[in-house]
Amino acid sequence: MLEKLSMQMAKLSEQRHLRAIRDGIIATLPLIIVGSIFLIVAFPPFPVDWGISLWAKKNIAQILLPYRMTMFIMALYAVMGIGNSLAKSYKLDGITGAILATSGFLLTIVPTIVKEILVVTQVIDGKEVQIIAEKGTEGATVLQEAAGFVMPMTNLGSAGLFVGIIIAIFAVEVYRFTTTTGFRIKMPDSVPASVARSFEALTPTLIVVLVVATVTYWLHINLHGIMKIIIEPLVKATDSWFSVIIIVFLITFFWSFGIHGVSIVGSLVRPLWLTLLDQNTAALADGKVIPHIAAEPFYQWFIWIGGSGATIGLAILLATVSKSSYGKTLGRTSIVSSIFNINEPIIFGAPIVLNPILIPPFIIVPVVNSSIAYLCTSMGLVNKVTSTPPWTLPGPIGSFLATNGDYRAAILNIVLIISSAVIYYPFFKAYDKKLLEDEKNGEAE
Repeated sequence: MLEKLSMQMAKLSEQRHLRAIRDGIIATLPLIIVGSIFLIVAFPPFPVDWGISLWAKKNIAQILLPYRMTMFIMALYAVMGIGNSLAKSYKLDGITGAILATSGFLLTIVPTIVKEILVVTQVIDGKEVQIIAEKGTEGATVLQEAAGFVMPMTNLGSAGLFVGIIIAIFAVEVYRFTTTTGFRIKMPDSVPASVARSFEALTPTLIVVLVVATVTYWLHINLHGIMKIIIEPLVKATDSWFSVIIIVFLITFFWSFGIHGVSIVGSLVRPLWLTLLDQNTAALADGKVIPHIAAEPFYQWFIWIGGSGATIGLAILLATVSKSSYGKTLGRTSIVSSIFNINEPIIFGAPIVLNPILIPPFIIVPVVNSSIAYLCTSMGLVNKVTSTPPWTLPGPIGSFLATNGDYRAAILNIVLIISSAVIYYPFFKAYDKKLLEDEKNGEAE
């Protein structure tokens, strides 16, 4: 299994295009986390009649502006990161790759013209109503001033992420082609490097701009509309309980062989996770019903409690009831890191990797956690996740913040920690017994 599946998937995770997508999206995480903070400020987890809640409601438009300029348009930033990473993987200039990718992505969006809107006030059935009026109408007032061309923001967010990924790869591949074939303007060695790079980028820039502009503006092909039709079934599938179970199983399966499961599976599904989360945050900001359950914070705060495999339960058992010297030492040294969701000491210290005693609960516990959490969330017992708190927060605090201040999420997190300890217990007993026997045999020798 290790040779036929795990190693092949490990190679897949290092494929340059998938790695560039992963690096580009991970580069946006600071913006996503900070943007999430402003969502929490705009919708504080306090009673609506408290002063802070009343203040937030009054100033919500201004409070949400940092969110709208960071997390809301995260596809724009992700495209920059993808272009930079992919270009560097080819040993090309990363800045040029980022600029080409970004310009190509922006060319897939059609700016709209915002014209001046005039209204007149009339009395109808005893009520004053505003009616849109033509220019020159007597008594007309300006409802909205002309703004000229404006860029629609929707496709700069998760809705445009997959188009951005394709365009970023296309732009950098054009850049690589013009470089490897010599189809570019080559400046003398005496020209400063920064100037030389600018002229060398003229040819790939011309190709990218002409191709994407032709598709968008002259052939009137809506790449975002086409991609939406393709992606919507995948997004819905990713939000299902069955999909959550499959993803959880694959991640823990690869970890069982010492392969970073999140790096492999996350490279493929993280764009879908971000789409789910972005639609949740947009719904929260617009005052609509939160649509999705299985965005990435759902995994972090209800499944990977203490790290992959929900090993905080095992860490608690090792630290409190282990009879072997090694188990006690391992538990006491790893319990603090487990509280902050860092579990490499447990995974490689126990070890869980290639350990036939601990691999079964390492897979079973997250599957049980995800099933319980999915059921509770779908029944409305816990709010759906709408933000991405820093992953190193203790579980109850992180789950409270991720669900926009739902205390029930913190309770569920604690219940799942207890559940993980209960499921780990019989396997822990067998593991600890073996450690104790090995220690006694070592002393006898």
